[in-house]
Amino acid sequence: MAKDDGKASNAERLYEAVRDMAIAFELKPGERIVEGALAERLGASRTPLREALNRLVAENYVVFRPGVGFFCRDLDPKEIFDLYELRLIIEAAAADLACTRASDVEIAELIARHRSWTTGYAECTSRELVANDEAFHEDIAALSGNRELVLRLRNINGRIRFVRWIDADAHLATTRGEHATLLDALSRRDKEACRNTLFTHIAKRQDQIMDAVRTSLSRIYMPEPLTEPARKRGAAR
Repeated sequence: MAKDDGKASNAERLYEAVRDMAIAFELKPGERIVEGALAERLGASRTPLREALNRLVAENYVVFRPGVGFFCRDLDPKEIFDLYELRLIIEAAAADLACTRASDVEIAELIARHRSWTTGYAECTSRELVANDEAFHEDIAALSGNRELVLRLRNINGRIRFVRWIDADAHLATTRGEHATLLDALSRRDKEACRNTLFTHIAKRQDQIMDAVRTSLSRIYMPEPLTEPARKRGAAR
């Protein structure tokens, strides 16, 4: 039994490694995935790698073309726009349910976690800012009591993460304020205020998405570090 558990955990680690590569576009958009080379790079055999790739196809991180093979997904502005739109719909529904279902204690705990995080905001890297933001929104979704909403939101967050890494610094100050406004609305169980705040916080115009994707593509092909604290990149002003 332990042997089977070991195989399962190895398969999961391989899946997570390839998913992280797809999220970060370590494989360039539209690039064919050479299974043998990738298996060697990850120290894995072809069979579990194929299983991981098939799973990632189902989750829309990787594309499979019959008779050709696996490819890294494209960074497509229309797809990113659609994902932002879907994210807004899911988060609005989750916040609505959270207003009804969450206990006062659960909301108070979320507010406390948020306050402890924001004290170190300016010291966060772009990746840390986005990771914390995702956790914040997924915590609110979890208060809905609907696990499927959380899983859908998590998938969307992964698929737009690279764009958000690029975009995080420019919206540091407004993000902090909008999070506080959202928590206030949630504590008052004001569904309309939650929806309005989320719309302001998440909604993107098509031209904004185009600009973000263009910047993201330039970072993919001419990488710049995403590891310096936000205050050093001028985002905290």
